[in-house]
Amino acid sequence: MTRREAVDRWLDTPKVRNTILAVILFNAVVLGLETSGRVMAAAGPLVTALDRACLGVFVLEIALKLYARGGRFFRDGWNLFDFTIVGIALLPAAQGLSVLRALRILRLLRVVSVAPALRRVVEGFITALPGMGSVFLLMGLIFYIASVMATKLFGGAFPDWFGTLGLSAYSLFQIMTLESWSMGIVRPVMEVYPLAWLFFVPFIMVTTFAVVNLLVGLIVNSMQTAHSAEEVALTESYRDEVLDRLRKIEATLQKGDRGPPQ
Repeated sequence: MTRREAVDRWLDTPKVRNTILAVILFNAVVLGLETSGRVMAAAGPLVTALDRACLGVFVLEIALKLYARGGRFFRDGWNLFDFTIVGIALLPAAQGLSVLRALRILRLLRVVSVAPALRRVVEGFITALPGMGSVFLLMGLIFYIASVMATKLFGGAFPDWFGTLGLSAYSLFQIMTLESWSMGIVRPVMEVYPLAWLFFVPFIMVTTFAVVNLLVGLIVNSMQTAHSAEEVALTESYRDEVLDRLRKIEATLQKGDRGPPQ
């Protein structure tokens, strides 16, 4: 085994992964403390030093992965994700621009790449994106049609909610989320248009209870597929490892059967 292979295996050990996970969570706490004026006034230099120490650990981890894996490092999407997150923190302007300083909290997202369970969730979500695109297109068509209808039906009496196409779309989005939809919007509209429920109730049934649940179903199905694929990969890896050990045992037994040279 070469030195690079040894380093690669060491980086994949549970001990190293759990250590990196602990540093990520600790760094999240440190970045949270930086938002407290009282804490920074009392121990500002210490908090800053701890933040830089955590960043140093992340940079060292990335450097070791680059050394151990070489070009393979950039063929893994999660490695690119970690490289980008850590790279943002190393930008020279990060100490001057408040926006870039705020982006340092993105380091907490590295928990996703370290924790296999969270990684499965993200992979399932990404797998569901093509199907979600079709659902979003359907949702867009429904919202456009409903917004045009709402503007023409209720825009004259309620210009603040349905005066323009954009205001109608925003009001309908609020209704879809069921945020104050009844007492806040629909009942006041029904005081002027008693039959307005014939428009709003079907809209809620179609968007909130049908299309949104369709999105949830797509994501859940993709996560189950990703989980099943991972289980199959682990089973095949275990099978290959067992077969390799059996071959080594067989080779050892064959050497023993031959006996010492005459």
